[in-house]
Amino acid sequence: MNFNPFSLKDKVIVITGASSGIGQQCAIDCSKMGAKVALLGRDCDRLKMTISQMKNREKHLMFSVDLADVKCLKDVISTVVSSLGKVNGFIHAAGIEKTLPLKLTKQQDMKEVFDVNVISAVELLKILTSRKFKGDGQKHVLIASITGVIGRAGLTAYSASKGALISLTRSLALELAPRSINVNCVSPGTILTPMMESFLSKLSDDERIKRSQGFHLGLGKTTDVSNACIFLLSDAANWMTGQNIIIDGGYTSG
Repeated sequence: MNFNPFSLKDKVIVITGASSGIGQQCAIDCSKMGAKVALLGRDCDRLKMTISQMKNREKHLMFSVDLADVKCLKDVISTVVSSLGKVNGFIHAAGIEKTLPLKLTKQQDMKEVFDVNVISAVELLKILTSRKFKGDGQKHVLIASITGVIGRAGLTAYSASKGALISLTRSLALELAPRSINVNCVSPGTILTPMMESFLSKLSDDERIKRSQGFHLGLGKTTDVSNACIFLLSDAANWMTGQNIIIDGGYTSG
C-alpha cells in the first residue's frame, strides 16, 4: 500500500457552499482523495452539477438548504451520519458579500452577511462536534478572506464577518484541542471563480489590471484553495490548529 498522508479515504466531509466556486472545487477534490462528501448549498441544480464532476458519485449526498435556517441543520447532519458515518471533517465555504459604503450599510445587511458567513458556521460546529456526530480525528476548515486581515473599502459587513471567522478559529482551536479536534482557517485573496471571471470580463483593460495589481503570482485558482483545505483535513495536519493560512499570491507580503 502506498503511503499518502494527504489521503481522505473513507473520511466523511461536510462542505457548505458546495454548489459553486471554492466550495464546489473542495467537494470535487475531496472526492478525488477518497472522501465521502455531504454537499450543502442553496441551488439544487448546481449541486447536481457538482456531484456529476465528482469521483465515485454514488458515495456522496447533497442537501439544498438555506444555512440561515439553523433549525434544519441538525436534521441534515443526522441524515449524513446515518447514511455515510460520523463526520471527520468540515469545510465552511459558504459566504455572501455585500459591497456598500458605510453610510448605506444597514443593520439588516450586517445580519444577512453574518447569518451565513459566521452564525451558520458556529451552529454547524456545535452540531458536528457533539459526541453523537463527531468522527475520529475531526478537523474543521473555515474559509475566511484576506479582507479579514487587511480590510477593503466598501466591504464593511463582509470583512467584519471574515475577521470574525479568523478569531473564531483561534478560540475554538483552544477550546476543542482537549477533544483532539483541529480548527484552522484559510484566507484567500482574489480567486478566479466563475462569478469573479464574469465580473472581471465586464471591466475595462485598465480596471482589470488595477484589480490584479498586488497579486505577485497573479490571481488565484479555486484549486489553490482546495489543495490547502485537503491538507488541513488530512492526517498530515494532525499537529496544526488555530492557524490562518493566507493564500494570496503574495498580496499581503507588501
